[in-house]
Amino acid sequence: MNKVSSLGLAVTIAVLVALPFILPNAYYLDVAIRMAINAIIVLSLNMLVGFAGQISLGHAGFIGIGAYASAVLPTHFGWPPIAALLAGAAMSGILAALIARPIFNLRGHYLAMATLGLGIILSMVVRNETVLTGGPDGIAVPALGLFGFEMTSEKQWYWLIAAMLVVSVWATLNLVDSPFGRALRALHGSEVASQVVGVAVARYKVAVFVLSAVGASVMGSVTAHYVGFVTPNIADFFHSIELVTMVVVGGMASVFGSVVGAVLLTALPQALAKFEGWETVAFGAILMLTMIFLPKGLVPTLAARWGREG
Repeated sequence: MNKVSSLGLAVTIAVLVALPFILPNAYYLDVAIRMAINAIIVLSLNMLVGFAGQISLGHAGFIGIGAYASAVLPTHFGWPPIAALLAGAAMSGILAALIARPIFNLRGHYLAMATLGLGIILSMVVRNETVLTGGPDGIAVPALGLFGFEMTSEKQWYWLIAAMLVVSVWATLNLVDSPFGRALRALHGSEVASQVVGVAVARYKVAVFVLSAVGASVMGSVTAHYVGFVTPNIADFFHSIELVTMVVVGGMASVFGSVVGAVLLTALPQALAKFEGWETVAFGAILMLTMIFLPKGLVPTLAARWGREG
């Protein structure tokens, strides 16, 4: 990592350590936990969309796989929660590996429609399989436990997810600076040029899609255990659009942009709670305005301006 990345990581850690001591009540702690969960998901999605340049409009489907694995396997089959989490991640990874090659042979809006179709299929499965998933009514999720210890309090969940966020940011920063990350940026710039210099384009596309899907699935499981209940809304199209909007607003191909975008757009629905039904309009307007006035996203734009002024 360079000095700027190290400084950004240090600031992230300092903010996460300070938050529980300055937040006024449990409600704000819950919002902070949801921000951190979304930030981890957006980090994995940004590897696919921002760094590799491959659009995904159905990513919430993988979150749904993880969430329902952690609900269905312990409830109906008696699996330990950790084993169910790992099984959900494995299922997401295998599915992503199977569909990645045919999907990523597509380009432009054809690719967007294919990933959208995948997300819709996964959402419809959990919505219609009422015997296992509870259908539209949802299903309860048992507490997350390991070796007799169960996560019960908001503070416990906060420290767990804060630690996961720090590890995710650190790992992503190192991955971006690795040969793998450089290959992703190369194929984003030009797949033909990447092939000429020896980058195995198809293999890297599959690898980053699998990585992103597994990350989303794990956080889907964590979300399900934290909330204690899961409904099909976790896998629906609007959730996928929320995640893509977080990537775009924070900054594509920006690690800290992923965190900033997740924080801002997780807070937005709370600010619009009085205006029920307007969240969708707000997300659409933010996405449109960002693409017009901040095409590189908030963090890269501010960083470039600060660099020029400095």
